[in-house]
Amino acid sequence: MSPIEVALVVVAGFLAGVVNAIAGGGSLISFPMLLAVGFPSVTANVTNNIAMWPGYASSAMGFRTELEGQRGRLVELGATTAAGGVLGAVLLLALPSDVFDAAVPWCVLFASAILAAQSRLSAWLRRRPAAPGRAEHRSVGLHASLFVAGTYGSYFGGGLGVVLLGVLGLFLADHLHTVIGLKNVLSIVVASVGVVSFVAFAPVAWGAFAVMAPASFAGGFAGTRLVKVIAPEVLRWTIVVTGVFVGLVMLLT
Repeated sequence: MSPIEVALVVVAGFLAGVVNAIAGGGSLISFPMLLAVGFPSVTANVTNNIAMWPGYASSAMGFRTELEGQRGRLVELGATTAAGGVLGAVLLLALPSDVFDAAVPWCVLFASAILAAQSRLSAWLRRRPAAPGRAEHRSVGLHASLFVAGTYGSYFGGGLGVVLLGVLGLFLADHLHTVIGLKNVLSIVVASVGVVSFVAFAPVAWGAFAVMAPASFAGGFAGTRLVKVIAPEVLRWTIVVTGVFVGLVMLLT
């Protein structure tokens, strides 16, 4: 990569980390940037997935207080999400790259659509009464949905945080911040499956990873502090419009 391309990848990684910490959907910034600097779609997706891991980790650390007492839940939910992540990684590695190339525009548009609906989901979550003692986390519907979300997240990853937020919000009647904390940890689970699978078997652009990973970590850390300062609606709709534009361009070219 040229110095300008390195700088663009660093900025994209940082912004993706910020967005993932605040609302989810950061891969709609980082993945298209890797495509723009010339990486093939599968290589860009694999590199993006593992480069986002540090950002997920730093954003989860910002919700340590909200996650107190959630260890049992996280073990059960994380196991199901990880199983889905394994399937997604297998599909990405086993299916021809042409299949992924055909699916990517639709995945980008899907991620943009769910990101567009994120504010309504958040408002609905805030209206729900907290019920931390309930065993809703053991419902079959929740685990089936998390398995599918894990599969999607490991196969593509864009908008995973919003998908997880939606799934958890449908089945858990907890405070919004607790749900966001759970979402961040489950995002780490999916990313961890990707790290193990893709490092061993997939084409990783290590140069891009080396600059994007620390940038995403810094972005995730900053995002947990900027969430009260940045107008989330402006940020979210900017990403939605960008994602729709990228998806349509990829679909029509």
